[in-house]
Amino acid sequence: MTDLEREYHIDIAPGEIPPLVLLPGDPDRSRIIAEKFFDNSEEVAKKREYWSFRGTYKDTPVAVCSTGIGCPSAAIALEELIRVGCHTFVRVGTAGAIDPTLAAGDIVIFTGAVRDDGTSKQYVPIEYPAIPDPSLLSALMRAADERGSEYRVGIGHSKDSFYSEFPELVADSVSTKAKWDSYRRARVLATEMESAALFVIGHLRKVKVGTACVIVGEPIESEAKIVGKPKLDDLVNISLQAMVSLQ
Repeated sequence: MTDLEREYHIDIAPGEIPPLVLLPGDPDRSRIIAEKFFDNSEEVAKKREYWSFRGTYKDTPVAVCSTGIGCPSAAIALEELIRVGCHTFVRVGTAGAIDPTLAAGDIVIFTGAVRDDGTSKQYVPIEYPAIPDPSLLSALMRAADERGSEYRVGIGHSKDSFYSEFPELVADSVSTKAKWDSYRRARVLATEMESAALFVIGHLRKVKVGTACVIVGEPIESEAKIVGKPKLDDLVNISLQAMVSLQ
């Protein structure tokens, strides 16, 4: 393949990666997923924050490509993966609890995302909803049920600044606390940094996008720290089974 055939940021050309793709944020988590959950895994490309691998899951070709942190880099990954032929995506990430009944290790599947980011607003007005593909959402819940996993389903929240959720770290702590209280009353489950843009772009580009996250740390506003490393087994197996089941 020539450089002109490769996408600029992800360094992948058409035909090099399967159409079913997991989207973790952390590049090293991309490697771990490929090594632990794929059969016959091999690296596709590694450039910037985008580390991609391909392999098989239950004899179906699958792939994983990291997106980096935040909606801007996630949007680039999704746009370029679509350009090389990919069509089904599940974000497998981490999220902070907004709902105080959630704890570290819990799995959440998003039915939509609050668009508190800047990237999605550059595609469509804020009134446009950020929602996952309905068939992929159903497949994620079905896969979790079949696996016997405990999970929660509901609205997520996407933001641009990780540490802005902690009132002690922002200039206007009063309005910040009021904002998180309002999200809690509105039954928003958890906050992360990618899903809003992925959902909007997925709908605009007519591809399937869903999100399943594992909760890390304690509920927001408690303390600016993450507790331990998330366990990936349920999250990844649920997401792979959901994508494969739709083929």
